[in-house]
Amino acid sequence: MSYRHLTSTEIDQLKAQGCLADDWQKVWVAPTFTTTYVHDTRFSGEVKLGVFENEFELPGGIRKHARLRWATLHNVTIGNNCLVENIQNYIANYTIGDNCFIENVDLMLVDGVSTFGNGIEVAVLNETGGREVAINDKLSAHMAYIMALYRHRPELTARLKELTDYYSQKYASNVGTIGNNVRIMNAGVIENVRIGEYAKICGANRLKNGSVNSNAEAPVYIGHGVICDDFIVCSGSHIDDGTMLTRCFVGQACKLGHNYSASDSLFFSNCQGENGEACAIFAGPFTVTHHKSTLLIAGMFSFMNAGSGSNQSNHMYKLGPIHQGTLERGSKTTSDSYILWPARVGAFSLVMGRHSGHCDTTNLPFSYLIEKDDATYLVPGVNLRSVGTIRDAQKWPKRDKRTDSNRLDFINYNLLSPYTIQKMFKGRDILLELRHASGELSDVYSYYNTKITNSALNKGIKFYETAIHKFLGNSLIKRLEGIDFKNDEEIRARLRPDTPIGSGEWVDISGLIAPKTEIDYLLDGIERGEINRLKYINAEFERMHRNYYTYEWTWAYERIEEFYGIHPEEMTAADVISIVEKWKAAVVGLDHMVYEDAKKEFSLAAMTGFGADGSRREKKLDFEQVRGDFESNSFVTAVLKHIEAKSALGDELIERMKKIQN
Repeated sequence: MSYRHLTSTEIDQLKAQGCLADDWQKVWVAPTFTTTYVHDTRFSGEVKLGVFENEFELPGGIRKHARLRWATLHNVTIGNNCLVENIQNYIANYTIGDNCFIENVDLMLVDGVSTFGNGIEVAVLNETGGREVAINDKLSAHMAYIMALYRHRPELTARLKELTDYYSQKYASNVGTIGNNVRIMNAGVIENVRIGEYAKICGANRLKNGSVNSNAEAPVYIGHGVICDDFIVCSGSHIDDGTMLTRCFVGQACKLGHNYSASDSLFFSNCQGENGEACAIFAGPFTVTHHKSTLLIAGMFSFMNAGSGSNQSNHMYKLGPIHQGTLERGSKTTSDSYILWPARVGAFSLVMGRHSGHCDTTNLPFSYLIEKDDATYLVPGVNLRSVGTIRDAQKWPKRDKRTDSNRLDFINYNLLSPYTIQKMFKGRDILLELRHASGELSDVYSYYNTKITNSALNKGIKFYETAIHKFLGNSLIKRLEGIDFKNDEEIRARLRPDTPIGSGEWVDISGLIAPKTEIDYLLDGIERGEINRLKYINAEFERMHRNYYTYEWTWAYERIEEFYGIHPEEMTAADVISIVEKWKAAVVGLDHMVYEDAKKEFSLAAMTGFGADGSRREKKLDFEQVRGDFESNSFVTAVLKHIEAKSALGDELIERMKKIQN
């Protein structure tokens, strides 16, 4: 925008309207500026003003004209059609965009050169330091995971620090920016904060040294009583009701409120925090904690729901709070659960009761950890049949609230993936070895400070085998989908992987599931200086995510021989039929177990508390009015349809294979 000096007439008019200036020659205005809506304002330093022509319509139908009134401005640029009024102290060193509404604010300033939260080190997981993550505007859950956990590669750590520092200094400035269409009302102190477009800040107490990365696609809301120091808030997030954050990163579409308190913590896409407290946590995508009595400390989580009163402890120490723990993706804690760190809980497990034995169940996913007689009992694989597990898997994609087209986290929602299935292979071997070593008739088996009953061990083996059948069958059917094969050779040709990538171990990099070889390739490139920008690293994560199913088939192809004893290069139509038959039995069997688990939610025991003053019949009718009946429940009908659809899918492939045999 071009600017001009004020005319002498305009200066006189502004003086008559209660305005003052240290130097009127340093007050610049838009070519079509008029003085009509500028009153009782003091100008110092370099000030630039746009026009004041439009009106704002406020909730309740009130309209206010764009204007400048009762404010002190020092080195400030105000865009077109803004309302800035009732500034109790002053605004200093800010560029304010167009159509902004700023009213009843105590103080807004940038003091010296600021990086606006970029480069702040968050002492995540280990409160004494050693796993610091330098936060920045482009931080993904995957990048943070590598920063925090790959400390065995010091050159990598140093390189990542350099990249973050470069980015932070690139955007450092002694002038803050407020984007277009921002609303700031009834706020306290805003110091060294950069605010993106369409943000709404209403009633916040203090925002200091941070970035509010709002945009038109995904506005940010920061509400009443909020205090944020040394922070970054990403697009689409909602922070309200007295939330207090210190040295925190809040990812896209997160929701924090109801007096939630957090320090030195990272929250990535779609996390929710209410009422409780967090300290030094790594909250991967979809980490949820709602309860006032819940403390999350020094832990890593993702796709996790913390029950009321959930607690972990890192305080059994003599050399400081050095202990940490991990609940792998999809794990849950029940009410009043407790874990003494260090510990590691396998993916999609459920923790019930108190556990102080430092268990490691990473290779026994989908398990229950149950407290009994002050000991931890492990029930392997049982969560595979849980209706809650399946419901969670269905709801996560539906609850992705990100509307920003530029997504920072690349999230894989699959329950069964090379990451979890490889653990089931290991888990199956572990259980078989335990049975062999201790005898088939042992009542209880011991594993990493946990106990496994004989019945639970044998059922666990079957659960894992069923899930492996399901995963490998899914992959095989998908690979052979929609092709009419003429002979076995055509089947074999189709089965050959498109790429060698995917072989070997897979990892869950906080929501991103990928071959470890690809992660290592990326890290090697960073160490060599070949991948030297944050955006290039994020592009690599996106590539891995985009090619997931291609890489998955490479892994599944190799596991077919391992599990079925069939070399894919020699596979026949008969072999395919055999695998698909096992797949059908696994899918239908698991679905029936889920169906029966869901039925428990509609049992007479579940109706306790319904039908307050009536008979048994009235209790049932009351329950149905509130919860519905079992047969018409949407989840139940979906399970039955799934059985029908999967059976038809398997039958269709079997029929195609039979044509080759004939």
